[in-house]
Amino acid sequence: MSDDHDRAGVRGANVRRARPEDVPALVASSAALFAEDAGTRDPTVDITWPLTHGAERFTAKLDDPARLLLVAERDGEVVGHLAGVVAEGSAMRPVKVATLVSLYVRPAHRGTRTGARLVAAFLDWAREQGAQQAEVTAYAANEDAVRFYERNGFGTHTLTLGRPL
Repeated sequence: MSDDHDRAGVRGANVRRARPEDVPALVASSAALFAEDAGTRDPTVDITWPLTHGAERFTAKLDDPARLLLVAERDGEVVGHLAGVVAEGSAMRPVKVATLVSLYVRPAHRGTRTGARLVAAFLDWAREQGAQQAEVTAYAANEDAVRFYERNGFGTHTLTLGRPL
């Protein structure tokens, strides 16, 4: 069985750069991510943010060379997205870093290597931008996401601890 199919034989999605006509689908995908992830793990996050501000933010990022917006598409339908950014180093940390800001694949399309394709495209883009490090943040309680990122070559680099006041 090829990498293009999961155990049930469902074909994976194609990955491409987002276009202006994808903005509504990007908003929907981002809203689903917020509801599923932050909405169940972080009461300080406004889960309505993508619906209120997403279209404006995604539209502004489409032509920014320091940002990457990808969509995963299957049969003409967007089934996931990835947003990334690259930043120059600083005097303290003189390394160009690519940050995977958000990634979402609809539950019905998980297990089809769609997420892995999105990450691979992000890493290729990061290298093209001259990044020397790639990073992603995930909620510690989101064990599925942590395992996914580890399977895709990420490892613990820093740990942020928080507490309500």
